Amino acid sequence: MRADVTNALTRSFFEEWARTGYAGLSLERVARTAGVGKAALYRRWPDKVSMASDLLSHVGLTMTDVEEHGSLEADLQAVLLAIRRVLRHPKVRRILTDLHGEIERTPALEMAIRPFQRARRERINGLINRAIKRREVSPLVDREMAADLIAAPLYWRIAVLGGRSDRAYIKRLALVTGAALRASAPS
Repeated sequence: MRADVTNALTRSFFEEWARTGYAGLSLERVARTAGVGKAALYRRWPDKVSMASDLLSHVGLTMTDVEEHGSLEADLQAVLLAIRRVLRHPKVRRILTDLHGEIERTPALEMAIRPFQRARRERINGLINRAIKRREVSPLVDREMAADLIAAPLYWRIAVLGGRSDRAYIKRLALVTGAALRASAPS
């Protein structure tokens, strides 16, 4: 399969999703906008759920992969900047907010997306493991809570409230999140 066709379909899929929402997304329109036939699309993905799951996992899984920056707060700041970079894109914000509503209405989409979401949260463990190794957080740190604390406040601020997040805000958020992670180990 030609990479240029796959790339055109990918761009078209996300453009269409951002424009119409998942419920209104038409794979025929995606193929037409990409300048290819429906067969080219269906050779790659059998249906809309498969296409959404595959493309979201490719695009979003590496978002939280950051190199070591020497401290918990520096690592957190790097992750938050990476997340901010993605969330600042208007199409991404529209797709993500639509996705979170749609997975409640479409069980097949929820089943396809949840493993990708869990895998992305697992990637936060690298950051947590480095902090444990540097003795910045307890080995008993609540990893589920850590994943919530790292991404959720920034997502809420940008995607839900439409707020801004300059570098000073990101730095403060990294400091607050680091303090919360230190306090999250059971006593």
